[in-house]
Amino acid sequence: MSVEALHAPQVDAPPDTRRIDVRGLCKTFQLAGAAIEAVRDVSFNVRRGEFVALLGPSGSGKSTVLNMIATLVKPTGGQILIDGTPVVPGQATPNVGYVFQRDTLFPWRTVADNIGYGLELAGVPVAERKERVRACLMQAGLEGFGNAYPSALSGGMRQRAALMRTLVVEPQVLLMDEPFGALDTHTKIDMHDVLLRIWEREQQTVLFVTHDLGEALTLADRIILFSARPGRIKETFEVDFARPRNAVKIRETPRYAELFQLIWHSLGEEFIKGRKP
Repeated sequence: MSVEALHAPQVDAPPDTRRIDVRGLCKTFQLAGAAIEAVRDVSFNVRRGEFVALLGPSGSGKSTVLNMIATLVKPTGGQILIDGTPVVPGQATPNVGYVFQRDTLFPWRTVADNIGYGLELAGVPVAERKERVRACLMQAGLEGFGNAYPSALSGGMRQRAALMRTLVVEPQVLLMDEPFGALDTHTKIDMHDVLLRIWEREQQTVLFVTHDLGEALTLADRIILFSARPGRIKETFEVDFARPRNAVKIRETPRYAELFQLIWHSLGEEFIKGRKP
């Protein structure tokens, strides 16, 4: 596929293939008596089983958009639909999981009990709960750490446990807000491989917020680039790497460098705009 084909206007997916549908989304915050426009007229959709990255500089509204989809923040205007049904601000949407920037593990619960927390709340029988937690520990490479407490784990291991806590309840939609941003480069790439292996097997619909272009290219099928505040969709890029992917080997290819340069110029413009008062 040519570079020109990747750098194309956003095209709506057919309605019957859309898992997430965002229409004319706007958000204005009131801060110290002043109106701060965070998001302006954002529209996009995500197909079932698609992995989409929202990429942009800090303050571009991408996390605000994710939080509105997660019903944690009420939009000022616009509409969000999951499987064709409008979401309700403040009300949990079935089959939607959220992975936060920080791991948010309960320090007083073991790793296994943290992972199984959602199953416990859902009333899943103990035997089934233990089996599903055991499978998640294996998937995340945390065998032998089920009885440990979060304080005994490295940052990467904690993020694996947090990811498994969300995935164990088998959400159809996975919302991820810069979950690996606090990790060192080596650990981050290791987490990319963990996430890729799980997603390529389970095929959830994933919406992943990041300001790291390399991360977006490694993980996503499509990158939606946000402008500096107020956040708008500037461009959309298709990522044409074959799957399954390896998070290290993909970065060694000439194609990766080509795509990085293509998107970096446009992203860099928004970083510069975002620094201006």
